[in-house]
This record gives sequence, structure tokens and C-alpha cells, in this order.
Amino acid sequence: MQKNVDLYFTEGCLRCSKGATPECKVHKWSKELAALRSLVKSCGLEEECKWGVPCYTIKGKNVLIISAFKAYCSLNFFQGALLKDDAKLLSKVGENAEVSRIFKVTDLAQIEKNQDVLRAYILEAAENELAGKKVETKKELDIPLELTESFKKFPDLEAAFFALTPGRQKSYIFHINGAKQEKTKYSRIEKCIPKIKMGKGFNER
Repeated sequence: MQKNVDLYFTEGCLRCSKGATPECKVHKWSKELAALRSLVKSCGLEEECKWGVPCYTIKGKNVLIISAFKAYCSLNFFQGALLKDDAKLLSKVGENAEVSRIFKVTDLAQIEKNQDVLRAYILEAAENELAGKKVETKKELDIPLELTESFKKFPDLEAAFFALTPGRQKSYIFHINGAKQEKTKYSRIEKCIPKIKMGKGFNER
């Protein structure tokens, strides 16, 4: 998995065999990724590599990540549902996503056209993180208490978990809840942390 944020833009996240090859998706979106990176950095956020992708933080709090996919590249706001989004630029990562919101990019013009609005969104997201605002969701009721407690113990685990697709989140919840004893649940969580931070589901290798 990529650990150097600068190399991400030339080698990718290194999660699959196409990483560091001409087939990596970052090459398809090189101009768009560069524009997104420049835009986010202009907002004063700190840049580092987490889960193999560029992550932008403020005072240690995760605000958003930049990602490259086959059909688009994107800005992914961790607590995006809190944003007003009057311009209707954001969408859900998946049908059941309640917390994060994503801005999908398929050409450079989208960024140039909406850069002022996106900058406002980024600053608003950063302010929300500083204020400690969190999206209240029904899904949180299904999260095991042991996992919630583990979020406090292990840095970055909460952000990594909610960066997963809903299906991957559920795979861990089912696995953790499959244990009867509290001690076993905590043990399962600790063993799953590396895969969660890699962006993989419980059943993925």
C-alpha cells in the first residue's frame, strides 16, 4: 500500500497489481488529480497518505481524501452529509451511504467551473471537523459497542472504517457480532484493523 503522498500521483495506491504501472488509474486522471490536489492544498489543510490515498486533515482530524477510479476521480468528504451542498455537486458513495459524500470528476472543466464552490465546501468541512460535528445516522445503532470503543483506542480506525463501502462495513459488523464473548469481539476487531485501513472488506484478501 502506498505510503508516500507524492508517489500516489504517479504510482497509485498500490493496492492492486496495476500499481506503479502504466495501467494504474492515476494516469488516466493525472490532470484532474493535480487540479484537485492544488485546490485542496490552497485551503490550508495538511496532506498525508492514509489507506494508500491522499488524505487531508486539520489539526489531526480527517476532512477528505482524493481517489482515482476507473470511471472518475473524486473528492470524498468523510462527513459530507453535513455540507449544505446548495449547488448539488455531491452524491452518495453508495445507495446506503449516510455519512460521506463524493464529488465525482470526469474532466478538468468540472473542477475549473466549480472551484469556488468546492473551496467553500472544503472550508466548511474543515470547520465542521474542528467543531466536532458528526452525522447522526441510524446505521450507528448497528455498530457493535466494542467497535465504537475501539475507535477511541486506535487512531484513524474510525475514519478508515467509514471510508469503506457500506457492504464492507457490514462484513466487519457481521464478523464482530458473530462472537459471543466481549473479549473475542475485541480480539476480532484488532485482527481486522490492518485490512480496514487497507480499504478491504472482511472477506477480501
